[in-house]
Amino acid sequence: MRVALFDRGPQRSKYLLIVIHHLAVDGVSWQVLLEDLQMLLSSGEVPSKTTSFQHWAERLSEHARSAVLREELPYWLAIGDHSPVRLPLDKDGGSNTIAEARTVSVSLNADDTRAVLQEVPVAYSTHINEVLLTALVRAFAPWTGSPSLLIDLEGHGREEIFEGVDLSRTVGWFTTIFPVVLNSKDGESIIEDLRSMKEQLRLIPNRGIGFGMLRYGSVDSGLEKLPQAEVRFNYLGQVDRVLAESSMFSVAPQSSGPTQSAGAGRAYLLNIIAMVSGGELRLDWTYSTSIHHKETVERLAQSFVEELRNLIARSRTGDKIDYSPSDFPRAKLSQDELNKVLAKLRG
Repeated sequence: MRVALFDRGPQRSKYLLIVIHHLAVDGVSWQVLLEDLQMLLSSGEVPSKTTSFQHWAERLSEHARSAVLREELPYWLAIGDHSPVRLPLDKDGGSNTIAEARTVSVSLNADDTRAVLQEVPVAYSTHINEVLLTALVRAFAPWTGSPSLLIDLEGHGREEIFEGVDLSRTVGWFTTIFPVVLNSKDGESIIEDLRSMKEQLRLIPNRGIGFGMLRYGSVDSGLEKLPQAEVRFNYLGQVDRVLAESSMFSVAPQSSGPTQSAGAGRAYLLNIIAMVSGGELRLDWTYSTSIHHKETVERLAQSFVEELRNLIARSRTGDKIDYSPSDFPRAKLSQDELNKVLAKLRG
């Protein structure tokens, strides 16, 4: 960790630069640190600590060897039953380093963003990730020629899997990354795809946190033999909420500089990060110029946006909430059976 204060004179505000390695902090940690710093400056006190990172790590290590976690193994190994289609390449044999990385950004306006965050999830009883991933898989299908996509999903990792553990104000790196094969229904409507995506994603045990424990903390899991995803997706949420409205800090407009060495290798051909900032949904698609043309990535990104707008339009034409079997897990109904029950209830 390094900290520098830039004093720009008595008539200008100061700049505070805090640099911490990602191994020590994640995005949630920054919010905790800044809140603690503000409280320390204003009152000389800091909030009570929550569970230590050390205790969390010890519990994870213990859980990784447990019989309970091993019950998840068949789910993760089943990913290997699929033969994932590889992404089409514009250039063969190109390197994939930070030096070659470029980013294409697309966004929705504030009205469409509000619809994606609120209207579509209410209309179809879904979560925002399910909406975004439906649009993503449908955008990729015409390009890859396949209705399925192997993708690594990234999450915040602060899952409530242990009693007596509170990570709400714990500083550390908790990120989870786990693979999933998502299938759209080839030739079906976007609403049917949304229902299907919702069911597929809700089958993931404990939002994916078990994969890393089994892959790296368990003996002979077999997960190291799974095919490697070429696409990663991460929805960061509303990033401008890191600083509360009452915060004494504001984000400086200056760049903090590169975060990785130019010679570092990239793990994915396409890394897609979604976030809401200033009331607008933005998606950053990072690729290698030695492997893909900018125009290719731009077409994919625009196709994704169009799929989202299609979902928005469909959500505004319906007059009732659309449900799927995962909304009623104890009933254990198929979609057809659920539709019949709902039809009777609605008269």
